[in-house]
Amino acid sequence: MSNIGLIIEERSRDIGDFLVGRLIPFRKKRMIGPFIFIDHMGPTELGPARYMDVNQHPHLGLSTLTFMLEGEIMHEDSLGTEQRIKPGSVNWMTAGKGVTHTERTPEDMRDGTIFTAHGYQIWVALPKELEEMEPQFHHIDGADLPKWMDGTAEFTLVAGKGYGKESPVPVHSELFMVEVKNEESYSLNVNGKLKGEIGICIVEGSIEACGEVVEKGNILVSKVEDTCNITLQPNTHLLLFGGEPFPEERHIYWNFVSSSKAKIEAAKEAWRNKTFPMMENDDTYVPLPE
Repeated sequence: MSNIGLIIEERSRDIGDFLVGRLIPFRKKRMIGPFIFIDHMGPTELGPARYMDVNQHPHLGLSTLTFMLEGEIMHEDSLGTEQRIKPGSVNWMTAGKGVTHTERTPEDMRDGTIFTAHGYQIWVALPKELEEMEPQFHHIDGADLPKWMDGTAEFTLVAGKGYGKESPVPVHSELFMVEVKNEESYSLNVNGKLKGEIGICIVEGSIEACGEVVEKGNILVSKVEDTCNITLQPNTHLLLFGGEPFPEERHIYWNFVSSSKAKIEAAKEAWRNKTFPMMENDDTYVPLPE
């Protein structure tokens, strides 16, 4: 299994020959292409005793990609955006020089019903020359994402370029995120289909790679050019993600990403002093972790 660089599990542990940690970042592998952080939300039951209420918090130097598999979230931000996201759609917020937002269970879903929330919040670092760009928000409906079949495997190009297709999500660097679902055993071939570093996130099911079976909750990290043959076991659900790495290191502190430590320090001070761009109709505030 030597040509798989790392297997990264959501729960940190050491299994000897393999480096295992949370999704990303991980101490031996900080980024996969421009992807710098992946947070697996759920699956968790929400209902009368507990809803999703992520209060106003800042971002810098990155784009957030929210991709829900189950449940819905209401996104509001300091640009004035109010956008509900449903499963299969993409919320793409580019923080640039600074933005704040909230993520909450929509009001009409707080009716006593119990429902499942499950999805991924993904951070994509910006190229150095765009770290100070004006903030932007884009919502792309799931029906507008490229979809295709290969045998019984169903593909969706969530963001970027891959398999000769391009997603309408307005990304700022060479990257890809592809969702793959299969009902029957399927041999996945990514050679020549994806460009750059590649991560394979197993959402459900399991895969066989280089003679080893790897279960859900793991990420495998490899290079496209030396990826071994990968077989998806029946009823498996994957996210493939990655792209061309940046030449410069990225620093990460809380929700701030930058090629410059000084810019992160300035953002920390602005958030402490509440001189960061703030939302007009929301006075909640998540303090800076010290």
